[in-house]
Amino acid sequence: MPEEELVDIKFRLYDGSDIGPFRYSSAATVDMLKQRIVSDWPKGKTVLPKSANEVKLISSGKILENNKTVGQCKAPFGDIAGGVIIMHVVVQPSLAKSKAEKKIDDSSKKVVCSCSIL
Repeated sequence: MPEEELVDIKFRLYDGSDIGPFRYSSAATVDMLKQRIVSDWPKGKTVLPKSANEVKLISSGKILENNKTVGQCKAPFGDIAGGVIIMHVVVQPSLAKSKAEKKIDDSSKKVVCSCSIL
């Protein structure tokens, strides 16, 4: 039975700070990585993901899909013995929620005409 390959991954946040590095199996999914990011998110940051669905991971210029494994996402030129893969983290709040909040805000802004006809 072949030994399972382990990969070191570090997550780079919007402000240049990092989470990790952590060691993952090459069979771990991107969704598992996102859940780890949400649970280990540093306290005191202005941007805070509420769920793994709000997190986008970017590696080698590509947004990674949740069902892909770490082994499928590795770039062939990134295979450096003992190297750490850096993935960029983008937090994108869900659109449905922000649209609902916008509707609430818009409802309070009623247009009232203050014209006077002489």
